[in-house]
Amino acid sequence: MNHYIYLAIAIVAEVIATSALKASDGFEKTIPTILVVAGYGIAFYCLAVVLKTIPVGIAYAIWSGLGIVLVTLVGLFYFGQKLDLAAVLGLLLIIAGVAVINIFSNSVSH
Repeated sequence: MNHYIYLAIAIVAEVIATSALKASDGFEKTIPTILVVAGYGIAFYCLAVVLKTIPVGIAYAIWSGLGIVLVTLVGLFYFGQKLDLAAVLGLLLIIAGVAVINIFSNSVSH
């Protein structure tokens, strides 16, 4: 399987797990707690597979950068959290950074 598919699965699983962590209410709710454990397990397994082909710094930059943006969107739309202009600009810079890595870096194996 393509390493970018594993990376995408790792990112989505981490976003689900982190969102469930918020919903678990300190691990007091069973279903979200199960999602936390399963999501992080899947995320770290897939990230480990990705690290066979993509350098750790690059993989982690993409994983964490996109994870931050997606978790922020979950917070915005699902948990009703608000974003100010500085937060939006910061998120745009993260997205730009991930794009620069993927488009211009020779460190990423294509």
